[in-house]
Amino acid sequence: MENRWLSVDEIAAYLGIKRDTVYRWIAEKQMPAHRMGRLWKFRSEEVDAWVKSGGAGDSAKRKEGHP
Repeated sequence: MENRWLSVDEIAAYLGIKRDTVYRWIAEKQMPAHRMGRLWKFRSEEVDAWVKSGGAGDSAKRKEGHP
């Protein structure tokens, strides 16, 4: 992707997830997002690094001792 700000719909499509999941990850998993007025915007590089570091992982399973 280009080096530009992505919308919620664009980042959801980029990750292959639903937009509701994007909003939940912002609230619950500290997904890197920037508020611009009423809109959330994303940098694909920041989101890629967050995913690679395990940010999108299932924390409930990790807490229970599952991989």
